[in-house]
Amino acid sequence: MIVWLNGTHGAGKTTTSALVQQLIPDSRVFDAEKVGETLMDIKPGLPRTDNFQHWPPWRPLVVETARRVLDYTGGTLVMPMTVLVEQYWREISTGLAEHAIPVRHFVLHADQDTLRARIAGDTVLGPNSPFRLQYLEPYAEAARTWLHAEAEVVDTTYLTPAQAALQIAEAVK
Repeated sequence: MIVWLNGTHGAGKTTTSALVQQLIPDSRVFDAEKVGETLMDIKPGLPRTDNFQHWPPWRPLVVETARRVLDYTGGTLVMPMTVLVEQYWREISTGLAEHAIPVRHFVLHADQDTLRARIAGDTVLGPNSPFRLQYLEPYAEAARTWLHAEAEVVDTTYLTPAQAALQIAEAVK
């Protein structure tokens, strides 16, 4: 099984995924961003883009990597990864379904004011990361148009990461 944690940058996916992993027996965290980083390391580089998810190989490589890891280890993969383009989510979810891999798709949601405050206080990328701020509107648009309908929404506005993780782990059990 895959427990996919979606949501915009700064929503708490990485922190929450580590806590979810501790609550689900025989689980591992697989950050699909590492697949993108591998593609970014190709020399000479792939065509320029502002987001590795736009490279067509990224989506099937995420599916194939997850499938291979699950074939090898069994259990559950907890995957913290923002996917805001509906077509990309369809490619990934369809690819996983073709391999009969069940997916529980969660969106960590917080209101815009809370997200902005979290980004302002970010100690990982630094305060007011332009990278994280640029995804607030695309997230809001995806949430309105398709994302919240495709996932189980966990409103983290007033939850700690531990509370969000517990809610997700309980839902999966």
